[in-house]
Amino acid sequence: MKKQEYQGHEIKAVEPDSIAEEMGLQPGDRLLEINGRKIRDIFDYQYEMREEYVELLIERADKEQWLLEVEKDYEEELGVQFSNGLMDEYHSCSNRCIFCFIDQMPPDMRDTLYFKDDDSRLSFLQGNYITLTNMDRQELERIVQYHFSPINISVHTVDPELRCRMLNNRFAGDVLEKIEFLAQAGIEMNGQIVLCKSYNDGSVLKETIEALAGFHPHMKSLSVVPVGLTRFREHLEPLQPFGEKEAREVLAVIETYQEQLCHESGSRFVFASDEWYLLAGRPLPRQEEYEDYPQLENGVGMLRLLEEEIKEELQKQEGDGRTVKGSLATGSLAAPFLETYMRWIGRKFPQVHLQVFSVENRFFGEQITVSGLVTGQDLYEQLRGQELGEKLLIPCNMLKSGEEVFLDDWTVGKLEQCLGVPVIVVDSSGGDLLQAVIGPPIKGKHKRRQIYEQTDSSHSGKAECGEIYTV
Repeated sequence: MKKQEYQGHEIKAVEPDSIAEEMGLQPGDRLLEINGRKIRDIFDYQYEMREEYVELLIERADKEQWLLEVEKDYEEELGVQFSNGLMDEYHSCSNRCIFCFIDQMPPDMRDTLYFKDDDSRLSFLQGNYITLTNMDRQELERIVQYHFSPINISVHTVDPELRCRMLNNRFAGDVLEKIEFLAQAGIEMNGQIVLCKSYNDGSVLKETIEALAGFHPHMKSLSVVPVGLTRFREHLEPLQPFGEKEAREVLAVIETYQEQLCHESGSRFVFASDEWYLLAGRPLPRQEEYEDYPQLENGVGMLRLLEEEIKEELQKQEGDGRTVKGSLATGSLAAPFLETYMRWIGRKFPQVHLQVFSVENRFFGEQITVSGLVTGQDLYEQLRGQELGEKLLIPCNMLKSGEEVFLDDWTVGKLEQCLGVPVIVVDSSGGDLLQAVIGPPIKGKHKRRQIYEQTDSSHSGKAECGEIYTV
């Protein structure tokens, strides 16, 4: 196949009062070069645009080319958005992991939900986890050159043979060598272990924790999350869910290392996702045990943080006699906690009553308990006929990035119409939740993060709303 000729990067939007607007740039213009250099992707662009003086080669829609000289402050933005946020093709995953959630998706969903990314740029921009398996030495050196940091790495195990087997990739066994290269270059990293019963638990888990802890502080933290299993696993590796006994054993391993590593380095380093404590029937750790919540987006401490934020926000409130009657829908993992929070709110606002509905995931299977995988049709089927009050609250992580669309392509508007009640999308903080509960049913813009499909990265940054393990 003939390699596509370089055509530059199309500008999708020009921000008001920006350098780009002052220079007369318009949507449809193409950026061809900066300082005489063709731009490979967003990081080439950001690297070249840092300087106080740059030369831009722009091609207008009529093919006329402009050479523009720009004097600006150091690292000042040009003020444009590109049609492709990465300014390049997305790097797809070369693995066939035995636990891959995308392989457990039902057929006939939107195409973007089946895209598997394994792109270091998205790790830096959006917090995605990558395996490093599709990265050669040149790609690693580029991470160092542009100082992509932190990089989030799906490790799972450091046993070379087992990692190749779990990722179904014969090139997956050199992860420790790559981590060592990044650590020596001063790149910060976070690690992740998706734990699969009888594969990388037990002694293998201990070996992995010990090996990765050896890279601290460059490897800042490590999370351990249980494998998510849907009902769509025909012809896939026969994985089994963890029960209460196994969850307690996993927590015992993690807590032993936390105590040891905290004594040695001042950090607990390895953290268990909230699901482990619920599976084990154990209370959540205290807030200080999560340190600065380094693995929040992996569901580590999310329930604890939400609880602390609600307590803090309630202390600021003067209770009154306002009357609110509504409902709140969430996954079964978070439902008992939200019921508690609603009781707390009711003590200060006695006439505020929101019923919490625990939504069983019939679409993916009852073993999936997080709200981020609740679909519109499950909400409708389980809430129709219920007394929902003046508004229905749902968490923002149920929706597609930038749109009010659920995983099954139901829209918030369709859900509202079918249920006959305003649906309010709630942002992720405890303050957002409290205001949505006690306030009128007013819609607004919400921060969301799409986990399962590739999306435009024009506004990429730290994700605002949850992951697969989000409440």
